[in-house]
Amino acid sequence: MNQEVLAAKKAQVEEIKAKIQAAKSIVIIDYKGLTVAEDTAFRKELRENGVDYAVLKNRLVKIAFNELGYTQFDEALNGPTAVAFSDKDAVAPAKFICKNISSLKKMAAKCGMVEGEFMDEEGLKKIAAIPSREILLSKMLGSMQSPITKLAICINKIAEAKAQA
Repeated sequence: MNQEVLAAKKAQVEEIKAKIQAAKSIVIIDYKGLTVAEDTAFRKELRENGVDYAVLKNRLVKIAFNELGYTQFDEALNGPTAVAFSDKDAVAPAKFICKNISSLKKMAAKCGMVEGEFMDEEGLKKIAAIPSREILLSKMLGSMQSPITKLAICINKIAEAKAQA
């Protein structure tokens, strides 16, 4: 093999390794069957959601994962494969990809990694079902405000009763 080609492939592996290390989550996708228009719309929405999506050579991705000590991905890196990386949100790629898989019925999430932990397809579906951070925070705040609100109402009723007496 030509030295320049070998050096270029090593550089690509290093680039993939850097993306893997920086990512909060990774989803490996079987993307076959998409039309150009569907793929373009899919990529656009991923970019808008802060997800880096690329079709990479399986062999180079496998080498990158193996060099980082992850061998669980070897089986999934066959056939047409794309990889979605997110360094901002751990749930966004799984949530968005699982939503699109169900609507397009053409792709499949093979496996992924969330916060350094390997997830199979079922694990990704469970992660995708988790509500967004904002919804969880609003639910938590609502739960925290409820007892305080009830206490304020109770104190107000006591004050009104004393004022009438």
